[in-house]
Amino acid sequence: MPRRTNRAATSLRARGTRLILLSLASGAAALALTGCGFEYREAICGGGEYPVMSVGGTGSACVQDDEEPPAGFTRYPQGKVPQQVDDKWDLYWDTHTLDREGHIVDAPAGG
Repeated sequence: MPRRTNRAATSLRARGTRLILLSLASGAAALALTGCGFEYREAICGGGEYPVMSVGGTGSACVQDDEEPPAGFTRYPQGKVPQQVDDKWDLYWDTHTLDREGHIVDAPAGG
């Protein structure tokens, strides 16, 4: 025996689904246009790594947690380590560096 369906109920369900999808799409568009929502911040180094800086310049690299910095590089001073691209310390070290004695100095022109 064929199953009977109520056309009015089926139509209401389809209409309700369309309204939900339209509402979700509108909300997503509003978030995208207003800049609200979550902000993605890129990490300076990946998991299991720490950032190091070049001595006398603005270069940087990432080193495995269980390794020492390579020649010509040193660890950032404690409390002044950049964590994410363009964070406070990442921007600071664009214009500053460490000299051979470990003193913070202005970076040379051109990094």
